Amino acid sequence: MHQLLFVALPMFAAFSVSTMAADPDDFEAMTAAIDAGDFSEITSVLVARDGELIYERYFDEHGEEERRNTRSVTKTITGMMVGMAIEDGLLPGVEAPVVSTLARETTPLNPDPRKDAMTVEDLLTMSGPLECSDENSFSRGNEERMYLIEDWVGFFLDLPIQGYPAWMAKPSDSPYGRNFRYCTAGVTTLGAVLEKATGEALEDYAQRLFTPLGIEDPEWQFSPLGLAQGGGGLGLRSRDLLALAQLYADGGLYKGEQVVSSDWVEASLTPHAAMVGREGFEYGYLWWLMEVPGPNGAIRSMAMNGNGGNSVQILPDHDAVIVITTTNFNVQQPHLLTFRLVAQHIVPGLARVADRAED
Repeated sequence: MHQLLFVALPMFAAFSVSTMAADPDDFEAMTAAIDAGDFSEITSVLVARDGELIYERYFDEHGEEERRNTRSVTKTITGMMVGMAIEDGLLPGVEAPVVSTLARETTPLNPDPRKDAMTVEDLLTMSGPLECSDENSFSRGNEERMYLIEDWVGFFLDLPIQGYPAWMAKPSDSPYGRNFRYCTAGVTTLGAVLEKATGEALEDYAQRLFTPLGIEDPEWQFSPLGLAQGGGGLGLRSRDLLALAQLYADGGLYKGEQVVSSDWVEASLTPHAAMVGREGFEYGYLWWLMEVPGPNGAIRSMAMNGNGGNSVQILPDHDAVIVITTTNFNVQQPHLLTFRLVAQHIVPGLARVADRAED
């Protein structure tokens, strides 16, 4: 798989529905298919091309002001804040050690030099040394076990070191020298690292990102001890999600202001880990870097993904940013529904818009 690089698209002062670039017929079949339930419970779809919003539709009773819980899309936003904290000089860099940065009063269980050496980059790439996997119900670090106790950060730090039986690839044998294991508890802990480094509550420091983009009244979820959950559950409007993705498509610029450094955007959208056995899926700094089948070959996508098939994507080959929100939490393989929606309807619709723009 070739490396996915970020794409700089022009940013408009505000999103507005274009009457010149799009035609209702471009996405008519998609609207009908979603209304018919072909993709189960899709709640909103937004499509922007060249920074202009060309399609916006809400398929539930709530509408555009609804703060939508897109689950793990929150993780990518936490990664954005890490870059800002580094740029602000509050966090020394991705090599900052997690345990000593947190400087907790109690020593974690299962002490090990490898735990002490665990870095911010390990958490950004889901490839740290601790035994944590949300995709394995037997994992000691499984997300559902974390929610049963008060101290979510302590839960993560107390985990033992990951073992590698013969059938599991060691980091040294894995792409980029990292063994990827999806771990919400690690990103939750990354939120605590940000709080310690910035001296602010995570939800307050987040306004450093949200305020320039006009994002108001975010709905955070909190641990029993009051830590904002950087690993999931943040409620934002669909247009807020579109603005965050467009920010990265524009290299971190918004209305001429460098909200996130271009270097951090590029580093975030560069592969640092890969899913062994899942061709076409790599991982940046809390960004999914994907190649999924499309009508005319692979569709390249840089994505913020969450449970239920929620997905916010940059499609660099189409100069586009898209938002798909859902409540498909109890649907089998909901992400496949989202991929099919993109491949069967959104990409062909974008192609029709592009063809007309060239005429």
